[in-house]
Amino acid sequence: MILHGPSLGIGAGFTAVVIVAVFFGMSIAGQEKELVLEEAEISNAPSQEIGLSVFTENGSPYLGDPNAPITLVEFGDYQCFFCNKFFHDTEQKLLENYVDTGKVKIIFKDFTIIGPDSITAAHAAHCSDDQGLFWEYHDMLYNNWSGENNGWASSENLLRMAQDVGLNIDEFTDCMLNEIHTQIISASNADARTLGLTGTPGFFVISPNNQVTKIPGAQPFDVFQKIFDSELEK
Repeated sequence: MILHGPSLGIGAGFTAVVIVAVFFGMSIAGQEKELVLEEAEISNAPSQEIGLSVFTENGSPYLGDPNAPITLVEFGDYQCFFCNKFFHDTEQKLLENYVDTGKVKIIFKDFTIIGPDSITAAHAAHCSDDQGLFWEYHDMLYNNWSGENNGWASSENLLRMAQDVGLNIDEFTDCMLNEIHTQIISASNADARTLGLTGTPGFFVISPNNQVTKIPGAQPFDVFQKIFDSELEK
């Protein structure tokens, strides 16, 4: 099995969680509030003024209660080895302990860096979203994952998965053929680069008071647990 360099580097190369300080400045009427992000371990890194939309737009619908106090944003690639590892090793525990209990909601955003099938898989998920089945198709993709750039996310297989999920195939096919969601995927990729991501998966935890914690790579459950519990206790 061939692993894509960026996904391997992010998944295995980082063990520490990067804390990112966020401050809301005074906003002019009609303008979006700005987030100022500074990575704590890089003292000489220039600050970036980043709008909240970089985290919350151009992605999936919320998984969980939209009013949950904490938001977990995942940037992923459906072909990514470590994204798949996170899905199978960690995500279900997060759902059971934090999403299903109304404490955390999740947004998935695309960072399609591995190959052409990454883009078609992302497109298929968004076409499923048109029929209200984004997260069902998202799960189907990871449950059928079998490597990177080996054809498992081919158009034929994506169509079969659409049938398995129960989508209207005519609508799904039309959406795929017309590449209806190219813009949202491109915009999500741009958001990932704005946030300095170079590989997948990458996570951002947005707390109730809009502080952001960056979690690089497929960290184990206890890393997320520690951050969530700390924020919920404040």
